[in-house]
Amino acid sequence: MSIYQDAKQAVGGVVQGAMAKAVALAPDSWVPGGVPDPLIRQQHGEIGKPVSRIDGPLKVAGKARFAAEFPMEGMVYAALAYSTIAKGRIVTLDTALAEAAPGVVAVVTHRNMPRLNAPPPFMSQPKAASGDDIPVMQDDVVHWNGQPIAIILAETQEQADHAKSLIHVSYAAEPATTAFADARAAGTRQGMFQGGPLRDEIGEAGEAFAAAPLTVDAIYRTPRHNHNAIELHAVTCGWEGDTLRVHDASQLVAHTAWTIAEMFGIKEEQVLVTSPFVGGGFGGKCLWQHQTLAAGAAKVVGRPVRLVLSREGVYRVVGGRSLTEQRVALGADHDGKLKALIHTGVTAKTPDNAMPEPFILQSRSAYASETVLLDVQTVEVDMLANTFMRAPGEAVGTFALECAVDELAEALGIDPIELRLRNEPEKDPTTGLPFSSCDIVKAWRDGAERFGWDRRNPVPRSVREGEWLVGMGCAKGTYPYHRMPGGAARITLTRDGHATIDIAAHEMGMGTATAQTQASADRLGLPAEAITFNYGDSTLPGTVLAGGSQQTASIGASVIAAHRALVAQLLKLAGNDSPLAGLKAEEVGSWNGGLGKYDDPARHETYASILARAQRDSVAVEAEAAAPVELQHWSMHSHSAMFCEVRVNAITGEIRVSRILGSFDCGRILNPKTATSQFKGGIIMGLGLALMEETAFDERKGRVMNANLADYHVPVQMDVPEIEVMWTDIPDPHSPMGARGIGEIGITGTGAAVANAVYNATGKRIRDLPITLDKLL
Repeated sequence: MSIYQDAKQAVGGVVQGAMAKAVALAPDSWVPGGVPDPLIRQQHGEIGKPVSRIDGPLKVAGKARFAAEFPMEGMVYAALAYSTIAKGRIVTLDTALAEAAPGVVAVVTHRNMPRLNAPPPFMSQPKAASGDDIPVMQDDVVHWNGQPIAIILAETQEQADHAKSLIHVSYAAEPATTAFADARAAGTRQGMFQGGPLRDEIGEAGEAFAAAPLTVDAIYRTPRHNHNAIELHAVTCGWEGDTLRVHDASQLVAHTAWTIAEMFGIKEEQVLVTSPFVGGGFGGKCLWQHQTLAAGAAKVVGRPVRLVLSREGVYRVVGGRSLTEQRVALGADHDGKLKALIHTGVTAKTPDNAMPEPFILQSRSAYASETVLLDVQTVEVDMLANTFMRAPGEAVGTFALECAVDELAEALGIDPIELRLRNEPEKDPTTGLPFSSCDIVKAWRDGAERFGWDRRNPVPRSVREGEWLVGMGCAKGTYPYHRMPGGAARITLTRDGHATIDIAAHEMGMGTATAQTQASADRLGLPAEAITFNYGDSTLPGTVLAGGSQQTASIGASVIAAHRALVAQLLKLAGNDSPLAGLKAEEVGSWNGGLGKYDDPARHETYASILARAQRDSVAVEAEAAAPVELQHWSMHSHSAMFCEVRVNAITGEIRVSRILGSFDCGRILNPKTATSQFKGGIIMGLGLALMEETAFDERKGRVMNANLADYHVPVQMDVPEIEVMWTDIPDPHSPMGARGIGEIGITGTGAAVANAVYNATGKRIRDLPITLDKLL
């Protein structure tokens, strides 16, 4: 990203700041969520039922088509060849043998790739989706080790993979910055995120820390992490005249359609992106070079292309979480009240993207402190652009913050939970906004009782069972409520009482379609079987991103807006002969298959009756959600209290997590069954973060060295203990359906809870993830 773009972000941040102040002072009734969603009061509808996923039967029967399973007539298969230097130019690129290999249709390189515009990077424009702003195969310049330099097209996948091995390349390497220490020596820059600086300062934290009676000051390090969704990144695409059809594995179909159109210089409507099923996303299933390469190659050969990245290819092409070095310094009085909270540090990014790892985010709201200093500095490394990965910032930031809080508790001789409760803020510590809803204290109390925290021995290395040292740890997690602008939905209601919801949302295995079918049924007063929820198609309304735990809120707000439009339209159709005559839309809700007056249920008429009188078979409405200004009026967060028990072998250093419990405060839970899976999935990723995940990055060559699941370790069945989850289920009065996000909160706090349990078991503080046995011997 250029200095101009940084400056543009800074100016945008100033404007946003001024608007935020005005919104913060506005009356509640002027703000979305100022009047609680009527569904919050409903107690016996579809919401809250543990409904099995409606896509489950399709998946177990093999009828759910993923991106690599869509047939297209005349399709060819693709393989990618990757650069082996971190920076420089291609001198020779000999593709003759590959082109002559059996079954090969073409080899596409920078020499014959269609001329494309540079991709708009994510967050640079409302629908921008690219992981960076590097032109895709447009010249001989190499930007990172692993950059695609050729795409081989053949009649079979095996032929394409073989031909790739026949390409010969030579390079003119240029000096590259691939070592973190070298990048730091070259200087740091202020981290920018979502239009503003990653810096907060309240009072003189340095002075307050120096004067505090008790202090903790430590450095915590987290490594690079790579995405490893079960489904490999894949795309099947082809040109139908001037229209590009893309079957993608995507978290942002509308953004992808717009961005690809910008690159090819065509209209947005000429790019059709579908993604009905995605086998895990976690921030990685966005727009990377492989989709554009496949589309360009399809244009070259005039045939559809299927490109499935190998597992190594995912590591070469798809960004992951960047490394961090964090300092947390806490100063407190003898009662444990925080006088100073300092959380600063450095993370690496590339010159071509706008995504520093924002590890201070949770520290903005987690604890009350008289003074605060939060700051993220960035350095630039010549590597694949880093990106969002489940709970970007919070996942690694809570590790540092919550380990430091644990260290402070020990220094004070105070129970770690009690110390956290003593510093629980009454309002947002950095913005001063009131919390929309916060019941983390209840989550702590309930979780501690269920876990048996009172049996914890506070003296490290004091509980032993044979060779195994046993310890307990805890940590707080927090993740903000998000709702991005651009949400919209269409409702089509038929006379026979069936409703179809259309929205460009996504189903990546978390149960979106199921939970939203339940919520839409309650919204419209229909049974769940009368709802069809369409999603995963860029031609549908809305610009909804499945990320940041915000899709539930975005869909909910969009359906609320469409339902209001539907009520208004139905009241017009009802006419003067209806019991609803003379009522305003805000006086009317939906139940029992029709509309009724909230405070006079007798004034009710069914949809069938209204449409029959109007001689209509159906009615369709489309509406946009209100701008998400509630985020500037309240401080809105999901919370967790994480509890962990570990066993560490005193002889070998082997670590086994024997029990883990997550106690969550996330507003109303729409579907307990799918929510449990989300919570547990986040916790399992947190176990990987704590104990094993680490990208081996060769700082001499800038190359990922463990680009496979044999060498990059993730939790498997034997690594995962019994996981128990519980929640407060207290609705947030200011969010759609009373719900807040649950996709990321499971991973936040888990790493710290494991680390704190390891300390309680062994007496050794590990401040450098992952916690491997060599660090305990």
